[in-house]
Amino acid sequence: MKTTIRTILIVFLFIAFVAASSWYVSTLHIDILNPKGLIALKEYDLLVFTTLLGFIIVLPVFVLAIFIAWRYRESNTTAKYTPNVSGNKLAEIIWWGVPIILITILSVVTWTSTHDLDPHKPLASNVKPITVQVIALDWKWLFIYPEQNIATVNLVQFPVDTPVNFVITADAPMNSFWIPQLSGQIYAMAGMTTKLHLNATETGDYKGSSANISGEGFSGMKFTARATSRADFDTWIAEVKTSPRSLTANEYSVLAAQSRNNPVTLYASSVDGLYDTILMKYMMPETQKAEIPAHDMSEMDHMNHMEMEAH
Repeated sequence: MKTTIRTILIVFLFIAFVAASSWYVSTLHIDILNPKGLIALKEYDLLVFTTLLGFIIVLPVFVLAIFIAWRYRESNTTAKYTPNVSGNKLAEIIWWGVPIILITILSVVTWTSTHDLDPHKPLASNVKPITVQVIALDWKWLFIYPEQNIATVNLVQFPVDTPVNFVITADAPMNSFWIPQLSGQIYAMAGMTTKLHLNATETGDYKGSSANISGEGFSGMKFTARATSRADFDTWIAEVKTSPRSLTANEYSVLAAQSRNNPVTLYASSVDGLYDTILMKYMMPETQKAEIPAHDMSEMDHMNHMEMEAH
C-alpha cells in the first residue's frame, strides 16, 4: 500500500513539474511562441501538435523509468522479479502499436505541412502583394522595393493583412533570413534566388535577424520588420522618397563593404536591375557577359572592382 502511494506521489510530482515548466515557458516572450502572422501561426500550431504528440511517448517513458527504479530498488524485497516473462500480447501490442500509429500520424502531418508551408508558395489573398528584394551583405540587410523604386538598410516595412513576397539572395557568405514572429527562415546564397512569403495579421515592430553564423559581425546583423496600416505604409513610402540618398552603383559598392552594427538607412531611389546584376555576377559565364551591352557591362565591372577594393 505504501509503495503504491509513493508511486502515485512520484508520478504526480513529475506531472506537476512538467506543467509548471510549461507555464513558465509560456510567460517568457519567445518570438516563435508568439506568432503575429499567418505562416508563423501555422508553424506554431505544428510545433505544439508535434510536441504534444511526442509527450505520448516521452511522458510514459519517464514515468516508467521512475517507477521501475523505485519499485525494483534493492531494499524492496516484496517486488516480484520475473526476468523471463514473455508472451504478454497486450504489452507487445502497446510497444509496437503505439509507435506505429504515432509515426503514421507524423508522416501524414509532415507531408501536408511541407506542401502547405512551402516558402516558395505564394499566399492566397484578394489583396495585391508587396514585392521586396532582399540582399544579405556583410553584416547588414539591404531591402529593395522594385515597384516603389526605393531601398532601405536594416528596416523593412509593409502593410498589415497584405501578402509580402520576399525574393532573397546574397552578396556575401551564405546567410539565413528570419522573422520569427511572422515566418520561418530561408537561406540567402550568392548566385541563387530563394523566396519567402508572409502576411502579418497585427501591426507592430518585429525582430528580424540572421540565423546563420557568417563572420565577426554576425551578432549585429539584425533588422526591424514593421507592419503598419496601408495609409501609414503609403506615408512611409513618400517619406523615404524625400531622402537625400540614392542607391547608385557607387553607393552600393561602399555599402557592400564589411561593416558592423549598421544603422537604418533610407534611399530615395535604387539603380534599375541592381538585384539581377548582383545575382548574375556570380553565375554568368564569360561567354554570356560578352553579349551584355557595353554600358551595362561596364557598370557591373565597376561594381565588382569597387567591392574588391572595399574588401
